[in-house]
Amino acid sequence: MKVLITGGAGFIGSHLADRLVARGDEVAVIDNYATARRDSIVERPKLRIVEASIADRATVWELVSDFAPDVVVHAAASYKDPDNWHEDALTNVAGTVNVVNAAKAAGVRRLVYFQTALCYGVRPLEQPITLGHPLRPEESSYAISKTAGEYYVRLSGLEFISFRLANVYGPRNLSGPLPTFFQRLSAGKPCFAMDTRRDFIYVEDLVDIGLLAIDGKGKTGVYHVSSGRDVSVKELFDTTVKAMGIDAQAEVRPRNPDDAATILLDPSATVRDFGWQARWPLEKGVRNAIDWYRGHGVEQTFTHLRASALEPASRR
Repeated sequence: MKVLITGGAGFIGSHLADRLVARGDEVAVIDNYATARRDSIVERPKLRIVEASIADRATVWELVSDFAPDVVVHAAASYKDPDNWHEDALTNVAGTVNVVNAAKAAGVRRLVYFQTALCYGVRPLEQPITLGHPLRPEESSYAISKTAGEYYVRLSGLEFISFRLANVYGPRNLSGPLPTFFQRLSAGKPCFAMDTRRDFIYVEDLVDIGLLAIDGKGKTGVYHVSSGRDVSVKELFDTTVKAMGIDAQAEVRPRNPDDAATILLDPSATVRDFGWQARWPLEKGVRNAIDWYRGHGVEQTFTHLRASALEPASRR
């Protein structure tokens, strides 16, 4: 099979590319390295890397036409600056339009889209969140633009699977609390944990279901990728400290207004249609991530949250 992965040098895309190449598929990736590390993926037989933005229409169309993929996995996204609406719209909306239209023209069999659970807003109407929950992404540029992209995928007429994701973590992840905890603890700096809860999904669990979707499992439509269990960010901190073998405490702070108290997704439709369920325990996944951070370092982390939510209390 031939698979094109947008954002293929990033956290999720690079893991998926590795698994596809390992099983013998031919893979092409496109990435502008805005939030990806160059040591996450390297060219090798059956893996082609194109450094470019999906906002570059001509490059996207040329790549899709030349490579002629059977399946496109759309994992590219702008999220590192919550106030850069232009880049979010350029990548997540216009870039998605470029990918979708090029895929249609090339006769791609299926498109797999990765969407944020923030499409439901920071004040969900139910817990756990079901697939029937209304879309309310208005509090975040990232969520607005990713949801607009999903609408274009649905409008395209392509066969598609849109995975709305819980918080994915694991080796190569540079966003969210886990790499931030590691970075600060390694430097002997104090940490705090927001008074929030999250549904954490290990990256290999996500890759497992991504491969099933690539291979044709599931019906055209939207699914949740979720463990079905939420844990506090303080529990994640404690698990990180244990994996690092150190003694440290974290201040628990009230959440920022643009952050969700909890995001717990109902994965029942995914379990039913794919025969899949999350299998990695948090402790083992965190330990694997810490091992990777120790070997590769964490120089920079990214978040869709505003900087005011991340500053120490003394600086507010």
